[in-house]
Amino acid sequence: MTEIVGVRFQNSGKVYYFSPNGLSLQMGDQVVVETARGQECGVVSIPNRKVDAETVVSPLKNVVRVMTKEDHRQVEQNEQKEKRAFHVCEQKIEQRGLKMKLVDVSCTFDNSKLLFYFTADSRVDFRELVKDLASVFRMRIELRQIGVRDEAKMFGGLGVCGREFCCRGYLGDFQPVSIKMAKEQGLSLNPTKISGTCGRLMCCLKHEQSVYEELAKITPRIGSIVKTPQGKGRVDDANLITGKLRIRPDKEDEVPYTVDRSEVEVLREGRTRITKEERDLKKLEGK
Repeated sequence: MTEIVGVRFQNSGKVYYFSPNGLSLQMGDQVVVETARGQECGVVSIPNRKVDAETVVSPLKNVVRVMTKEDHRQVEQNEQKEKRAFHVCEQKIEQRGLKMKLVDVSCTFDNSKLLFYFTADSRVDFRELVKDLASVFRMRIELRQIGVRDEAKMFGGLGVCGREFCCRGYLGDFQPVSIKMAKEQGLSLNPTKISGTCGRLMCCLKHEQSVYEELAKITPRIGSIVKTPQGKGRVDDANLITGKLRIRPDKEDEVPYTVDRSEVEVLREGRTRITKEERDLKKLEGK
């Protein structure tokens, strides 16, 4: 077993494991830690805990100390530098006519590097921009192109549900989402209804997918031929959550009726067909 603490560097960022280095830390403590790019400050999201050594990537970096007044003062100075750097970078981008949108600026805790995050529709040659910024700030400059999901995570906002973006509120990593999930959950396949503010498929489609997958295993597919207490028929519609099936009888003079999935016996499983609309919507995936 290895003793660790979990530290998060952003409000909803990924949690990284560090060695507590003899310190007893509580959730919410602000600490300075050693990272691959030097010392950084973060917030403890997992207090001292022992985990299996196999789950830890060795060697663990150490927690240096709990943040002091001087450390907080350094953070405030870095934030002021970030604001100035953002304004300067926007001016330089406009002067050089670069087709890119600046999203955020981050200054490392030790004040050794400025990181500029931007979005663009295609690759951008920003070599001259880096030289411009380096001449102004006299420190290492790094530009990183990010996707629209990362942009939404940084800016935050409210989704169509009225709640804070999942990616901003609590998701540490983006989960893979597919159009198949929307189809299996019986949602409208209209892109405007299943896409988030970022323009990609909504992350929340992933939340209940495992439940729908389990229910799909015990629910006859649409088009299946089934035997019910009322006779033989075809499944016209199925509600995975309630378990109710709408059955169209074989006899044309009989009206459709509703039964529970527990009352039917599947004689022949229906086939799932991909419509043109679904094929068109697949372009939303993986972007």
